[in-house]
Amino acid sequence: MTTAPDTALSVRQVLTLERVLAGEPEVVAGAGHLDRPVRWVHVAEAADVGVMLSGGEMVLTTGVLLAGDPDAQTEYIRSLHRAEAAAVVLGLGRAFPAAPDVMRRAAERCGLPMVVLHRPFPFAELTEEVQSRLVSSKFAAVSLSESVRTALTGLITSGAPMQRILDEIAGHAACPVVVTNLAHRVLATAGERSAVDDVLRDWERIARQAGGSEGDGWIRAELGGRGERWGRIVLCGHRGDAVTGRLLADRAAEAVVLHRMLAGPAHTWEEESAQSLLTDLVTGVVPARQLLPRARAAGLPVNRRSFVPLAVRDGDPARLDRVLRLLGLSGLVAELADGTTAVLLSLARDQDAEALAAHFAARLRHETGGPATVAAAAARHDWDDVPGGLREALHVAEAAADTPVGQEDHPVVVRLRDVHLRGLVRLLRDDPHVQSFAERELDGLLCGAESDPELLPVLRTYLATGRNKSRTARLHHVSRPALYRRLEAIEARLAVDLDDFEQAASVHIALLAHDAQQR
Repeated sequence: MTTAPDTALSVRQVLTLERVLAGEPEVVAGAGHLDRPVRWVHVAEAADVGVMLSGGEMVLTTGVLLAGDPDAQTEYIRSLHRAEAAAVVLGLGRAFPAAPDVMRRAAERCGLPMVVLHRPFPFAELTEEVQSRLVSSKFAAVSLSESVRTALTGLITSGAPMQRILDEIAGHAACPVVVTNLAHRVLATAGERSAVDDVLRDWERIARQAGGSEGDGWIRAELGGRGERWGRIVLCGHRGDAVTGRLLADRAAEAVVLHRMLAGPAHTWEEESAQSLLTDLVTGVVPARQLLPRARAAGLPVNRRSFVPLAVRDGDPARLDRVLRLLGLSGLVAELADGTTAVLLSLARDQDAEALAAHFAARLRHETGGPATVAAAAARHDWDDVPGGLREALHVAEAAADTPVGQEDHPVVVRLRDVHLRGLVRLLRDDPHVQSFAERELDGLLCGAESDPELLPVLRTYLATGRNKSRTARLHHVSRPALYRRLEAIEARLAVDLDDFEQAASVHIALLAHDAQQR
């Protein structure tokens, strides 16, 4: 388990402390390295002080033992540099009325911050001030670490979804949080929506450029286990101190990895990311324009593209994704809540959308070794039209699935024009007038369905086959006389003449509406 990181003040922060300002500090060398962390303050006059250091110390000295010996002064600075000291502070006075040039030049060459105090200053006050702040900061860091870990562990053990874990992390960090795979594709996000969108808008560029450093509040932690990395979690633009940010990133990484281990291999992050995005597009909970940065960050090409919405009933998302890769097509694949798998293809504007959809469907049939009906909507050239296209494809897939036994004669790619009346009825199935019509037309048959459960299926097949008695008898494995008796029973219960086209059409529409409502 990762421990809380060491806390520190930077050299720059130490120099702004009230007690230090009283000594009128002046940086005479190494001004470009003032952000070095100070982990301790050490008062030392010995010329070989470097052997007593472990790194990160701010060394305070009056230089009494170095006066009059330029070689000793140079070696003193070099020894501090070798020991990785944070800075050296020289109190001016009897030994050195001004900063010695030898020490200043040596410090500049080594990149070691050198500070002189122009007014007499009790070193004990500085050490007391810095040490107390370091101890307080260390205690605060440990306290925060345990607080965050407790909150995240509580969520994990209570079975909270990953999004809830990330939301908790974003709340502590007060900045957007992004989870990516090793190729920088965004798998999940958390934080204020507008801030997240700002981060994702140009994600591909900013995720790779050197400017995304921890100095800019971009703090990364690796995700993985057993020697294998699979992703990263990034705090984007954390405004607190770097130590707190690093602590939060480490706690977040622990929680994400633990949650993934406990959740098991049900879905990969990529699948969950695609599922969340496509679900939001279909439901319209989030405007399509606001989802564009997420789509781009997830790796979907969106600039000057055509989008082809597809839907497959009972399709295996992994198989569909494999077909996309085999054909070299860009797209997102996800199983939606109703069991239908949605596919959103992204094509270049000059590609033939219909031909590629047909090629995809044909390859899918080859992969499955059986019938696989792919429903499609017309290509959308504007991202804002994609949600409507996805809903149309899902509607066509549902209507095609309603086709009764013996009538599965759809083309490889089914479109709105192929589902005819069945598609229209599905669109109107929730209308109270349509529901009332269906109940009224079929009441005599539905009320007695328990006493003769074969009547409703026979009626469904008879109407779907265009009132073909021979085919209906064959599909239900009954003799023609037996079929006639059942049709007579149906006509008696419904008080209709099925040989009359208008009455038969009315019953057919009512039955389609009834079946759509049942689904």
